[in-house]
Amino acid sequence: MKLDWTVYGLELTTPLRISRSTMSRRDAVRVVVSCDGQVGHGEVVTSVYYGLDVARIIVLLKEFQAVAADFSDPADFLAALPPVDAPGVTAAVDAALHDLIGQRLGVPVWQLVGRDWVDTPTAYTIGIEAPEEAARLAALLVARGFQVLKVKLGSEHDEAVLSAIRAVAPDARLLLDPNGGWTPEHTVRVMDRLSDYGIAAVEQPIAPGQIDSLAWISSRVSVPVIADEDAATVADVRALAGAVAGVNIKLAKCGGLRAAQEIIAAAREGGMDVMLGCLVASSLGIAPAVHLSGQARWIDLDGHLLLADDPWQGIGGEDGTLRLTDTPGLGVVAR
Repeated sequence: MKLDWTVYGLELTTPLRISRSTMSRRDAVRVVVSCDGQVGHGEVVTSVYYGLDVARIIVLLKEFQAVAADFSDPADFLAALPPVDAPGVTAAVDAALHDLIGQRLGVPVWQLVGRDWVDTPTAYTIGIEAPEEAARLAALLVARGFQVLKVKLGSEHDEAVLSAIRAVAPDARLLLDPNGGWTPEHTVRVMDRLSDYGIAAVEQPIAPGQIDSLAWISSRVSVPVIADEDAATVADVRALAGAVAGVNIKLAKCGGLRAAQEIIAAAREGGMDVMLGCLVASSLGIAPAVHLSGQARWIDLDGHLLLADDPWQGIGGEDGTLRLTDTPGLGVVAR
């Protein structure tokens, strides 16, 4: 079995501003696993937050490349993936192997993970913007068919932004994400003031590492609190039981489809719901999580929709709804 890769850039349509940074582009690395004339693909993207640049990604992929040569069956390679200290790289190899296995068996990945598929609405992320611009974007998104809007917060205009969005999108479900930029006390005050806006959930309002504070917030606000950065592993999720209503699972954060399924099981055991989230990536990078979307309450898989030019296609989402087919593997193809 062979493993190789290709590096390419991803440009965003417009810069995305959140409470800790602004991004206008990132690099992506396509992982290619081949066996007996068939090829599977996965993708890992660079991330300052996760400490991944192209050089480090390639160093880690060389470790997987050396191991791949010892296997002739992708299922065996998947079962024996060696641990590396960058889950996003593992997730890309995991995705490529699932893609390859699905093609060999003639089934889509959603069948490999034991779930049925239904068309799924996804959130679309509105970055930190002035109220007028946020409202303009929200109106355009609703007109395109989006039913769920995720709003990045963390400026002095937060409440005005939500008021402006709600005025043009009265029926949309609103998910709030301050990216850990609030304090516990500020979170409770803000959520109390926003009680009339029909907020569906608030994600990681405070900096990670404060589970007791998340529990304190959850006991004082009426909307579900979702942990993101605090929920990377099964152990993390088990520790969050009783503190939050849900956890955000990102394959680049946990290490791929196999790890995500273990975390989903742990969340359910702890009485928590699941959000599926993502980084900005192409349709290839988003597709693996889409195959899990039947197992989540909240879907935030819009990373490919933020790109000026997505080099892959096959999962939809442009009208607010993600769609898969019976195509074997991940079901994405190069444009």
